Amino acid sequence: MPLSIIILAAGQGKRMHSDLPKVLQPLGGMTLLEHVVQTAMTLKPNAIHVVYGHGREQVPAALKHLSVRWVLQAEQLGTGHAVMQALAGIPDDHTVLVLYADVPLVRTETLQKLVDSAARGELAVLTAHIVDPTGYGRILRDAEGQVQRVVEHKDATADERKINEINTGLMACKAAWLRRWLANLGNHNAQKEYYLPDVIAMAVAEGLLVDGIAASGESEVAGVNDRQQLAAAETTLRQRIAAALMHQGVTLRDPARIDVRGQLNCGRDVCIDINCIFEGTVRLGNRVGIGPNVVIRDCEIGDDTQVFANCVLDGAQIGARVRIGPFARIRPESQLADETHVGNFVEVKKSRLGRGSKVNHLSYLGDAEVGREVNIGAGTITCNYDGVNKHSTVIGDGAFIGSNISLVAPVTVGSGATIGAGSVITKEVPADALSVARAEQKTVAGWKRPRKK
Repeated sequence: MPLSIIILAAGQGKRMHSDLPKVLQPLGGMTLLEHVVQTAMTLKPNAIHVVYGHGREQVPAALKHLSVRWVLQAEQLGTGHAVMQALAGIPDDHTVLVLYADVPLVRTETLQKLVDSAARGELAVLTAHIVDPTGYGRILRDAEGQVQRVVEHKDATADERKINEINTGLMACKAAWLRRWLANLGNHNAQKEYYLPDVIAMAVAEGLLVDGIAASGESEVAGVNDRQQLAAAETTLRQRIAAALMHQGVTLRDPARIDVRGQLNCGRDVCIDINCIFEGTVRLGNRVGIGPNVVIRDCEIGDDTQVFANCVLDGAQIGARVRIGPFARIRPESQLADETHVGNFVEVKKSRLGRGSKVNHLSYLGDAEVGREVNIGAGTITCNYDGVNKHSTVIGDGAFIGSNISLVAPVTVGSGATIGAGSVITKEVPADALSVARAEQKTVAGWKRPRKK
């Protein structure tokens, strides 16, 4: 049966105290809405309809890359009213699955159960047993345990509020049924809104079976309405990702202290120390070691490479058997070939290091092309910016760059060349030659330092 998915994303999120609409709040490197869309797409629906309202064009403008149909709910009159707006673009023969943008961690397998139940001709609703059901609509069942209706917390009696099985709001059924029920919804409740869960009682009145499917746990269906709940969702997501990594064979020194805000792909026998953050798309080869307090964003790292403590790697291509850090920064468009060394307090920006080259301490390489087996001494910098334009430095294979060197770009250093310590290089350095560029040392007799008055 064809499947259409409706995601309700019109809420304001006042408790967030933010200029951003609630559905654009970040969670694990994506917005709340993106998480729900990503999960929805795993069901391979015919279409995904996102109902937005608060923030107007801000939401579709921020997420224009999503392959969804945007539906404006100009006036927020409740969840039932929101679904009505999207149903106009859904054929009667489709199964409709209703999701919420502020319930971002529901699993694909749970949603598949709802869809399968709806395909059997039932109204499927997702429920959950939670410790504190305050604020949630309660599931009311008959003596045989069949779902009869949902009562919202504000409208519930004292006895009904003692029930800890809650309605998550997620449901699935035939589009034709949902269209008929929504047309008969009333707003005779404390909020004067059209409640989507009221269709459950309508289904029961027609003699249809309402299948109450329980979620796997409370965290799967937890809503995100304030900063505390957002942090709790982040913790849940972190735990899931850490468990999946360890199941694949990754060693995590402390599973509670890793953040993956994107996609992390690991080879065999990878070891990740504490407090590491991975953003964007990161690929780690076999036997890669990541030290503590490392941030890696959009990088590919080859086999047997070691990244030591407190490094930041961003948009770089790292080869095999490379040693980086501690306290190194690799900036975008940098390439480190196999067996290179980039040591402590070294920054590499938009540069390429050839196989076996070493920049071991206190140096800056920007817009540089460095050959194979080059040694760059401490305190060396490429002066790549003239105040207006960036210029390149080219260093040939086997060159030896002494300590405290300034290479004023554009400049070329030939293969096998040696540059003496303390030099400022402004002209081409010939291959296999020694170049030294220093001012003559002088001593001024009788000179005294200035003194404070």
